[in-house]
Amino acid sequence: MKLAYWMYAGPAHIGTLRIASSFKNVHAIMHAPIGDDYFNVMRSMLSRERDFTPVTTSVVDRNVLARGSQEKVVDNIIRKDGEEHPDLIVLTPTCTSSILQEDLHNFVERAQLEAKGDVMLADVNHYRYNELQAADRTLDQIVQYYIEKARKRGELADGKTAKPSVNIIGTTTLGFHNNHDCTELKRLMADLGIEVNTLIPEGASVNDLKKMSQAWFNLVPYRELGLTTARYLEEQFGTPYIDITPMGVVETARCIRKIQQVINAQGAEVDYEDFINEQTLHVSQAAWFSRSIDCQNLTGKKAVVFGDNTHAAAITKILAREMGIHVVWAGTYCKYDADWFRQQVSEYCDEVLISEDHGEIGDAIARVEPSAIFGTQMERHVGKRLDIPCGVIAAPIHVQNFPIGYKPFMGYEGTNQITDLIYNSFTLGMEDHLLEIFGGHDTKEVITRGISADSDLNWTKDGQAELNKIPGFVRGKVKRNTEKFARDRGFKEINAEVLYAAKEAVGA
Repeated sequence: MKLAYWMYAGPAHIGTLRIASSFKNVHAIMHAPIGDDYFNVMRSMLSRERDFTPVTTSVVDRNVLARGSQEKVVDNIIRKDGEEHPDLIVLTPTCTSSILQEDLHNFVERAQLEAKGDVMLADVNHYRYNELQAADRTLDQIVQYYIEKARKRGELADGKTAKPSVNIIGTTTLGFHNNHDCTELKRLMADLGIEVNTLIPEGASVNDLKKMSQAWFNLVPYRELGLTTARYLEEQFGTPYIDITPMGVVETARCIRKIQQVINAQGAEVDYEDFINEQTLHVSQAAWFSRSIDCQNLTGKKAVVFGDNTHAAAITKILAREMGIHVVWAGTYCKYDADWFRQQVSEYCDEVLISEDHGEIGDAIARVEPSAIFGTQMERHVGKRLDIPCGVIAAPIHVQNFPIGYKPFMGYEGTNQITDLIYNSFTLGMEDHLLEIFGGHDTKEVITRGISADSDLNWTKDGQAELNKIPGFVRGKVKRNTEKFARDRGFKEINAEVLYAAKEAVGA
């Protein structure tokens, strides 16, 4: 573990709480000291949830440490069971309270004696797993618990549904555009004549999990969340799963063709080629736009991509394969799944970067100076410092990533939204320069900074004046090159003469 002021993926207990609070009528008890209880605020503020976040903190303080936690934790579980009447209570420690090495399994068994609902311990190693891994593991644990419970009671349904059906696995609260993706996926399935058997965990009841065995196939749209559950269901019931993310024209078509293959292998006869052609030609505008003069103006422009595996891989493919944009490097913070990411994007970019260090990512962006960045909120801040536009394409999420309007990233409507995001993220032509000519900016002060915060260089008044004469769309690059020139030669300040010398050194 290390202390950091920016984390791309949060600690394990955040993943567990995301899963628990996504289900209907499930309550989470977080065994933690004050300071670890920020999830309620984060969920209510960022995702604009109207309902109460079903998470209670069983606070670890010095009084609890003096006499042991069991009595307080058990009392809190039983109290919430009586007040809320949940179907399930999930107990989770945090990385802080895990230090105590308490027998939380015993706490759960003790509480289950009096609780009317089910009580479960989220069995996650808080020192080895991050938010995404813990969410995937917790979802799998809950599904297994209720499948086994139904099996013991003889409540598991035999066979499959009469019509082709699907379990959509992995949409959660605090997921990046998950709510809109979910709606788009349900529409897509309806258009294909496929019933949604269950959709978990967002909005589902744990009592519905016993129906999962009836689906013809499972769809896992997000690489980070749901694969473990899908593999368990395949092992138990032989249910095939599809993990092709339907994002972009090519991958959406590939996902639909895979669905067709899986359904026909089970005795149905469906042909989705006409549907794919209709959607590609008339519903999605992305294929048409990629041939338009507007998109051709982007051909060869340099971009970098960074995010979680699902979104970074998908956007890299869309940029390179569908829009002709040069991806200088593509990266992910999902280090635990780095091999898959490399395999997916290697042929579409010059370099692959795997890192959880936002400083390293910032330096890599500054090094290549792309025309646009596609990343997380952190890369958006980096772009502001470097005067490079950025389109946000992945979590960690921000309130801006819960738009009130309909903005899915998946399906054919998602292709339109992504195309708009990509096109509008580039500074096109001379627009920035023209804005300055006609007074569109509020200030002439140069606000662009290098990515390094330890610069001790000072710009003199005449040096600043000369820099301001340079068109805005290249000024950031000139400023950084000049500062590098000055630093290499030991100058402490930059005047007009130093700026001229730097320009001559690079042949400008």
